[in-house]
This record gives sequence, C-alpha cells and structure tokens, in this order.
Amino acid sequence: MYKPLIYLISIMVLITCVPQKQKADLLVTNAKIYTVDEKVTSAEAFAVRNGNFIAVGSNKEILDQFESEKILDLPGKTILPGLIDGHCHFYNLGISMQNVDLVGTNSYEEILQRLTTYANGKDLNFIIGRGWDQNDWKVKTYPTKKELDILFPKIPVALSRIDGHAMLVNQAALDLAEIDGMTIVQGGEIIKENGQITGVLIDNAMSLVRNALPEPSVSEKIQALKDADKYCLALGLTTVADAGLSRDVIDLIDTLQQNGELKMKVYAMISVSEENLSHYLKKGIYKTDRLNVRSFKIYADGALGSRGAVLKQPYSDRENHFGAMVTSLKDLDDIARTLAKSKFQMNTHAIGDSANSYVLKTYAKELKSQTNRRWRIEHAQIVDPDDWDYFREIIPSVQPTHATSDMYWAKDRLGDERINYAYAYKNLLETNGRIVLGTDFPVEKVNPMLTFYAAVARKDLSGFPEEGFEIENKLNKEEALKGMTIWPAYANFEENEKGSIQTGKKADFVILDQDIMTIEIDEVPNIKINGTYINGEKVY
Repeated sequence: MYKPLIYLISIMVLITCVPQKQKADLLVTNAKIYTVDEKVTSAEAFAVRNGNFIAVGSNKEILDQFESEKILDLPGKTILPGLIDGHCHFYNLGISMQNVDLVGTNSYEEILQRLTTYANGKDLNFIIGRGWDQNDWKVKTYPTKKELDILFPKIPVALSRIDGHAMLVNQAALDLAEIDGMTIVQGGEIIKENGQITGVLIDNAMSLVRNALPEPSVSEKIQALKDADKYCLALGLTTVADAGLSRDVIDLIDTLQQNGELKMKVYAMISVSEENLSHYLKKGIYKTDRLNVRSFKIYADGALGSRGAVLKQPYSDRENHFGAMVTSLKDLDDIARTLAKSKFQMNTHAIGDSANSYVLKTYAKELKSQTNRRWRIEHAQIVDPDDWDYFREIIPSVQPTHATSDMYWAKDRLGDERINYAYAYKNLLETNGRIVLGTDFPVEKVNPMLTFYAAVARKDLSGFPEEGFEIENKLNKEEALKGMTIWPAYANFEENEKGSIQTGKKADFVILDQDIMTIEIDEVPNIKINGTYINGEKVY
C-alpha cells in the first residue's frame, strides 16, 4: 500500500526539480543571427523582455530557459542588429516626398516635363523640387532659368541639385529673394554668364531663396516625419543620424516619439547657429529612449559635384577655381573652441582635401589632449595622405554610394593624382579602426543594402566597373556590417545600448530573406526585408 504513495512522491520531487522557465515577451528561434559582438559570432535564437535582449544562444539554450506566448520560428532567415544610417537627412526625405521628385532625370527637358505635369491644374504659390544632376545628362553643363521663366513667369520655382549644394531658380524666385546683379554672398556663388544671372545658386546663395519661401506648416512637418519613418522602417533602418536639424523639428520628433507616432530612433545633429549654440549648451545633452541630442552639424565647404568642395589645388575642369568655404575659418575656429569646452560632439561636413585638412587641424588644436570626444568628419571625401594620421582620433563618416555615383565624373574634377586618395574608405578604416557608413539620403537612395553593396563591391547597380572602382579601398563584409551597426552606434555614444545583438541591449533587429554574409556580393541589392523590430516591437 505504500508503493503508490512512494511513486507519487517521487514524481512530485522530479517535477519540483525541473527548473521553471523564465517568461519572455518574444522568442526568436532557428534563425541565422549575426550578433556583431567583438567576434561577429553567430547564434540561432534569442529572448526579448521589456524591449531588451535577455539571452542569446542556441535553440536549445533559449528554449530550455524561456517560454513565451509569442515565438518567431525563422528557418532560412537571417537576422542582423537594427541597421543604423550614420549620416542622412531623415526629415528632408519626408519633405522631399511632398515636392517635385527630379531624381533620375536624364535631361533638362525631362525636368521641365515633370514640373509641367506637377503644376497642371493646380493653384500654386511656389514650386519646390529636388534631385537633378547635370552630370547624368548628355550635356553636362548647368541649366539656366530661361525655360523656367517662360513656363512659370509669376510662380517662384526653386529646384535643388541632388547634393543639396546647388539650386536652379527662376526670375520670380530671384525677385522674391531680392537677388540681383549687385548681390554679394559669402560662402557661395551666384553664377553669371556674360554678366547675367543664370539662375544657378551655389551653397550659401541658396539660403537667400530658402529664407524667402514660406516655412512648411507644422502639419506638413509632422507628415514629412511620418512619411520618412514609414519609408525607412520598411528598409530595415532602426536608427538614423540626421545631419542637421532645427530646434523646432527636434522638438517635433521628440513629441511624436513620446506619443508613439514615430518609431524611428534619431541621433539628432543640431544645425549650428548662434541661437542653437546658446540654447543647447545651456540645456545640455538631451537623451530619451529614442532621441539623442548631443552633437552639432557644421558645413566647412560645399560639394564636389557643384564644384563647391574646397581643394588645395585648382579644379582640373575649371581654371583657377578652388571651391568655397561655407563657414568662415574664424567661425569654424570659434565653434570648435566653444564645443571643445562642452560635452557636445562636433560633426563637420568636409569634402575637399583643403577643407578636410583645415578641419582636422582645427580639431586637433582645440581638443588638445582630450580623449573619447568622438568628433567626426562627415564625408571625408578627398583627404590628402599627409592628413590621414589625424583620423587616428577623429571618426570618419562616409557614404559608400557617393563613390559609385561620383565615379563617372569625379576624375574630371580632381585629375589623375587626387582621384587616388578620394573615397579612400579602407585607408580611413585602417587609420582609425572604425568607419561609419551612411547614405546622405535623399541625396542617395535610402536602402542600406545598397550601402553594403557599394562598400564591398565598389560598383554601381549595373555592375560597373567590372573590377570595382578603386577596388583597393573596398571594405570586406564584416567591416561593412560593423559600419552599419556597432560602429555608428559608437559614433553616436550608444554602443552600450544598440549596434549588436547582446544581452542587455535594446532589441533592435532586422530580418532578411537571404544571408547577406554568404551570398554573392552582386546579389546583395536584391535582399528583401522581412521584418523590422525596435525595442522588441514589430514596426514593419
């Protein structure tokens, strides 16, 4: 009569000895997970609770320890840490979606056709467009306002070049901005032919027109942010570094994020101005779960495509032309000196070798022996080898698709010698140990798969050139992956919370339909995003 009782007690003891599984909000199993830890190890599964990774390992390890009502079983799928665009214009992407899209136009005539179609039947007070690039046309000279004046004699028209450093406007826009033959602009140019204004404005000259046009309404700004959010999440981005935001847009981003209306995490670079410096230096660094405001964006020079980048020697295709500084040397010095005394990061747009040299030396002078300041050069496009050593302490932030877009004409601007030290990503990486990858969208396409492809293959989407553009400066796949995850997280002072799939970090991750690390590089642009998660929440 005692045997059943002993048997029952034995069963109860066994049950109580079985360790109880921990509760998780989400389990992911059977995936190929690239953790991007120090060794870029692989895993099969992880558990998420309260928006964080709480364990990463094999299927058995995770399923033995955890249980959840929500399990994602993903055989054949690849998971990466949430992708980070290290330099873009998130808000401007949304704004551009409200205006005339001129990207991919192959002639000035095509631009005029798009404008006519856009304006047809509308009662417009102004027309704004962006995306033209004369380097893509058969005739590669700048257009003039002549045709715009005929089509739109009374409506101001402002059409920004793809890089945002040149603008074509009509006479109505010039009149609105009170620009005439006597107007003088520092840090920019009003292009003339035979003493007459052509309608093309370079760098700071563009602000005269922008300041004369009405600001987007609050509702338009909100819609722009929401449109950009939806677009970027669908492509696997979970954090964007927006390179130049006004105070009101930063405040809007914060409000929308707090209300759950904007999912994207934003590293906000504040557009430098006396007012913004005064406000934010007094306020200090501002950090939430999704917003980080701790850096200022400064423009040293313009862009190479519009010949605004500042070179040490003249442009090869324009006699005695060196480009122009957008910010004066004195102002650059003053800003660097001020920020060196604060906790804020300084992120400076520098394209030409002369601009890069001056900014790097200014950084070194003002930072002196300070460490871990993580100041950045945005673009670092043409860097004289004599200046490479400065990048041991300064982070290079580059855009691989710029190289594959510019390669058709960059040699014309720079000549045979200088082109050899332009877009030198491998050299910059070897000097610093890290390199931040981004797109500069909407200048380039948003898709981070194209960033990865351009960094590794150094080709455009047609597969040109077959051997790769300056192939000695390509990155390998592991370097490209780190440049889109843990290294930009570091550059944003966020490496302890994102950039890798590790216990304790935020559960930001992206699901791919193919293994980006093993497929042929030419297949990478075809990879599709099957899911984007931020803090464990599916946002796409």
